[in-house]
Amino acid sequence: MNPFLGVVFHWLGGLASGSFYVPYKGVKRWSWETYWLVGGVFSWIICPWLFASIMTKDPVGVITSVPASTLGWTYLFGALWGFGGLTFGLAMRYLGMSLGMGVALGYCAAFGTLLPPLLKIFMPDIPVGESLAQIAATHPGKITLVGVAVCLAGIWIAALAGATKEKEMPAEQKKKAIKEFNFKKGLLVATFSGVMSACFSFGLTAAEPIGKASVAAGTDELWSGLPALIVVMAGGFTTNFIWCVLLNIKNGTGYEYLAKEQRKAAHAKDGSAIENPIDAPSEEVTERVSSHNGGEDRRIPRLANVFFSGLAGTTWYFQFFFYSMGHIRMGGSDPEGFGFSSWTLHMASIIIFSTMWGWIFKEWKGSSKKAHMLIAAGIVTLILSTVIIGYGTYLKGAGGGGH
Repeated sequence: MNPFLGVVFHWLGGLASGSFYVPYKGVKRWSWETYWLVGGVFSWIICPWLFASIMTKDPVGVITSVPASTLGWTYLFGALWGFGGLTFGLAMRYLGMSLGMGVALGYCAAFGTLLPPLLKIFMPDIPVGESLAQIAATHPGKITLVGVAVCLAGIWIAALAGATKEKEMPAEQKKKAIKEFNFKKGLLVATFSGVMSACFSFGLTAAEPIGKASVAAGTDELWSGLPALIVVMAGGFTTNFIWCVLLNIKNGTGYEYLAKEQRKAAHAKDGSAIENPIDAPSEEVTERVSSHNGGEDRRIPRLANVFFSGLAGTTWYFQFFFYSMGHIRMGGSDPEGFGFSSWTLHMASIIIFSTMWGWIFKEWKGSSKKAHMLIAAGIVTLILSTVIIGYGTYLKGAGGGGH
């Protein structure tokens, strides 16, 4: 166990998660459902199998050696996590980008971090190192829980900064960005998205026997979490595959995977292009007409699109590649560690680096001094929380587990 190295791995995972959508900007004349599914094949299927095959011993034998119930629960939680990712776009639609991300990730951090040790109180047999009561009974545990609280406070400050920024936007720009703003509906969707997204944490908890079987097969402990990602992400792939295929059928975009030329581009009733069909009401998608260079150029750069989608999907996978390594270095389910805090660190890191990209792309340009101060305070608070959590876990591993 090395908690400070664990924090570094979680930061790398957050960098991957906060950056994965950037390559999608290079995709041309593919609908959202098309490039999302192509990228997903890399992140949910190819990369998990590729890296587990290279860096672990006999992943197929390891996966088939664990009880069917372990595989079933791991896969189920992965599928539920897939629903969280899909509804995340709806949270952006009703609350706006900054506020929606802050609220959804806040719920995700809280549920994914605290529910496993809380459930340990009522379900002693689940593969979690300690219950919430046991964690709170020790000095290192108290410090780590303070770090979790500081992290949630940082997420709340970041969400407040986003709300302030959007409140200050000109009416015309605000209507364009969040034309369907609905706080109550958005809060419900963000809550659902956060809870479902937290199921990834539950999936990894359920998959602890897979990691132990991998170590028993001769895999270095650092890489032992990779076979579990195969099963969790298979569940996520199932959910996203079904949804993307349904959108392909509904929007008539299934031809795009192999076509050399785009038939038509999505447009709403008001004439504006719809970049992401999942964020647009179905009744608004009325026709598809080319709008590039006066409607002349409809060529689809298939190889480039596959490359950028694959790059995005691979980058996205690396968030959980590093998460599994960080989780182990934080102690995993080991009673000597505080693996439960990994999810908090992951969420904090995502917000830190996604905000960084927001600054790079000038999303905060024109915001007031108050909004800038709030987002800066939120980032500093999140960074502080990672240090506190890392220190609490270090004390636990160093034998400072006394009351």
